[in-house]
Amino acid sequence: MLLEKERLKVIEYSQKMITDGLTKGTGGNISILNVEKNLMAVTPSGIDYFKLTPEDIVIIDVESGKVIDGEKVPSSESDMHRIFYKYRKDIKAIVHTHSKYATALSCLRKPLPSAHYLLAVAGVEVPCAEYATYGTVKLAKNAFKAMEGTKAVLLSNHGMLAGGDSIEEAYNITENVEFCCELYSISKTMGEPVVLPREEMEMMIKRFKNYGKRIEEHEEI
Repeated sequence: MLLEKERLKVIEYSQKMITDGLTKGTGGNISILNVEKNLMAVTPSGIDYFKLTPEDIVIIDVESGKVIDGEKVPSSESDMHRIFYKYRKDIKAIVHTHSKYATALSCLRKPLPSAHYLLAVAGVEVPCAEYATYGTVKLAKNAFKAMEGTKAVLLSNHGMLAGGDSIEEAYNITENVEFCCELYSISKTMGEPVVLPREEMEMMIKRFKNYGKRIEEHEEI
């Protein structure tokens, strides 16, 4: 089966989106890029994630956008995935959700500022893309433009999109951005959140790159 490993991962993380409360029903979509073949495996449109089979996952050529394998209708947001694979070499998997707090913030059409250091998994802040109708090339272009220099973006009145070097990274970014959106929303009800300075966030981005690795030099305590 073509891209069998990617198909299975797409199904696994699509179901995880539901169990983790990051989307509802058949909302959202997930894709994974196979760099060698320049093909992407993407969720089909309108099918219960817990009823998906590997055959249901659609394989699309990144360069042309043509369906290479699969009988189902690909996600309406396929172009929003494909544009990143075509022009961003650092992104090999994408998660698009309608998670509660990220979507609520997107309805304000404002970026998510760095009120918590965990946002550094995505960047200094998470921008908000200009509104466009779902499933359109215009939305794909708006998302791509807004996400320059970051790995996540809010989609105005719609939801959130995150990308990573792997599906594991993309999903981790999705979870942490949603968490930061929740914290920011709660903080706003109590006052005005203190935003961490850019220098601190840039340092956190560097620290996360070494997270879990042995560091020989230690600062004196």
